[in-house]
Amino acid sequence: MHSLIQEIERVRTERRYGRVAGVRGLLVEVSGIGQHISIGSRLEVEARDYRRVPIEIVGFRHDTALAMPFEALEGVGVGCKAILTQTDPVVFPSNAWLGRVVNALGDPIDGKGPIHHGVRPKLLRSGPPPAHNRQRVGPKVDLGVRALNTFISCCRGQRMGIFAGSGVGKSVLLSMVARHSVSDVSVIGLIGERGREVQEFIEDDLGPDGLAKSVVVVATSDESALMRRQAAYLTMTLAEYFRDEGDEVMCLMDSVTRFAMAQREIGLAGGEPPTSKGYTPTVFTELPRLLERAGPGPRGAGNITGLFTVLVEGDDHNEPIADAVRGILDGHIVMERAIAERGRFPAINILKSISRTMPRCNSEVENLLVREAKRYMSTYSDMEEMIRLGAYRAGTNPDVDASVAYNPSFEEFLGQWKDDKTPMLEGYDQLRQILEAGPAAEVIAAAQATQGAE
Repeated sequence: MHSLIQEIERVRTERRYGRVAGVRGLLVEVSGIGQHISIGSRLEVEARDYRRVPIEIVGFRHDTALAMPFEALEGVGVGCKAILTQTDPVVFPSNAWLGRVVNALGDPIDGKGPIHHGVRPKLLRSGPPPAHNRQRVGPKVDLGVRALNTFISCCRGQRMGIFAGSGVGKSVLLSMVARHSVSDVSVIGLIGERGREVQEFIEDDLGPDGLAKSVVVVATSDESALMRRQAAYLTMTLAEYFRDEGDEVMCLMDSVTRFAMAQREIGLAGGEPPTSKGYTPTVFTELPRLLERAGPGPRGAGNITGLFTVLVEGDDHNEPIADAVRGILDGHIVMERAIAERGRFPAINILKSISRTMPRCNSEVENLLVREAKRYMSTYSDMEEMIRLGAYRAGTNPDVDASVAYNPSFEEFLGQWKDDKTPMLEGYDQLRQILEAGPAAEVIAAAQATQGAE
């Protein structure tokens, strides 16, 4: 009954509408309703083929509102009626959304029938919690991937980026985390994804058990820029709903770059000037507003642990979007094509990746294990060309000799099949066994003795 009352209260008692004054490319000009709408307002255009095309206001020019469509504009022409539907776009999530696949508008696309909506509205474009009211990041979260758990540990409420060029394995790594990570709820946003991969991800990567505790938001690459951008907003809104319910939420988004590209399309259509690589100023305004919504929740709520993939154009890790996102997030996972080409997956470059919260959440012995392993990896990386060319002579430098001996074990440790899962403590134990088989054994034994004495 309460849900029915809420539904009745949401019914509009009046209808306001304007008229389409012009269409330029993907930009719809609407006149006659400007005083009742603002940026973000939603309207429906009654097309001449009797379809209703949803549009969103993205700007104003003189006394005309500028809008972009969520669907194709066929049948829309000058004089078509544009009816106001929402001034502040909201959704009504509930626990019934778990196990479902929805589009950017929140409509189910999995063939399982309608979704039961909640009674409390959630703004699609809400702000992050106030900084002074947020909890601190929690303990480490098990992601199920050895390389991440051991060398780039992630804490509850932390936000990490996965940076890589096309075809290096970002989506596969994200699918491993989706399947193996430990959380109450997973909210997964597939932004601008290939249509072929959506069903594969749901059936093969998530599986029935993973889907049961997940909500998947899908906007494929053929959909409009507004749909792709809205899919990112809806992903964060659903994550916030479950966080406020007290759940520990794992938010996975693939990819932030496609969100930025969608925002660039919208900005350019609205008349914004292009800046770096054609990206408009609002792209760099919207990125922190989106990503800051993840992280530790307000006191008394849960946390949103976020992993966001970033498609690095031309393998340039300093391109504008990668550079902006890296400055916002709490760590970055760098994947390299050269590592993938030699057959080690996931192709993570441990030396270029970092977790900003990791040193504080590790024990002294765990930090020592990571530090020693990275030292030998770095030594091998510096001398790799000389070693491969045969220019280095064994016995010249003890550290180089040790790094050469350790390298095969490190490579085997960092590689992991897609279906394998390694718990966090097991990963540290395997790394300790590798290091104890070489010169680092004395250092580790001394640190363990000190910790035991304390």
